[in-house]
Amino acid sequence: MDNLSASSRWDHLYHARRRVIACATVIEEMLPFLPEEVSYEVLDFGLHLRPENLKTVLQEKIDEASQDAEVLLLGYGLCSMAIVGLKATTATLVIPRVDDCIAIFLGSCEAYKAQTKKELGTYYLTKGWIEAGDGPFEEHKKMVEKYGEEKAQRITQLMLKNYTRLGFINTGQYEVEHYRTYARQTAKEFGLRFEEIEGSPALVNKLIHGPWDVEFMVVSPGQTVRYQDFVNPGPQ
Repeated sequence: MDNLSASSRWDHLYHARRRVIACATVIEEMLPFLPEEVSYEVLDFGLHLRPENLKTVLQEKIDEASQDAEVLLLGYGLCSMAIVGLKATTATLVIPRVDDCIAIFLGSCEAYKAQTKKELGTYYLTKGWIEAGDGPFEEHKKMVEKYGEEKAQRITQLMLKNYTRLGFINTGQYEVEHYRTYARQTAKEFGLRFEEIEGSPALVNKLIHGPWDVEFMVVSPGQTVRYQDFVNPGPQ
């Protein structure tokens, strides 16, 4: 593809009819940047618990959205291979090239790698994750009701045995104090070191407005999302 035709292709895609399909945790970060003309659909965070179910629902939503939109922006990463095998017959798929949404909240894969290098045993929280309530901390409350405080504490500590830090990612996109307080109190309750981590909207902003460079996987109509293409980006 020569430079002129490549430029024309990107210009068309950036101005095409777009629709967002995003996890409930990710859409919280996207909404402040979404133009009015870009519609969106939110999928339940609990689908992550069974990646095959997430894959099935994503494919159904892609099929539905393709009837009206030319470009589908997915607010997901690799997510336990759930995106591998997805296909849009008539629309272009744009997917952040990240393992999971932590890198989306932090603004890049490099920022995520830096945090992992700093402290591997980190459990991350954001507004979206706190509101979804599907983590071990909310699960602990259910176990207390079912098993009692002592047994629930043993189970939760076993679940958290590899974690030393609770990282609250402040993306700056919402009123933070309520969620900061929750994260700080949770860290104290479960014996984790609390740290507030500065997030970034950079990746979210690029997903919505471009440019879709090497940080994104752009899948043309009729093509299937392949793992090898996800981890080995070709020319954009």
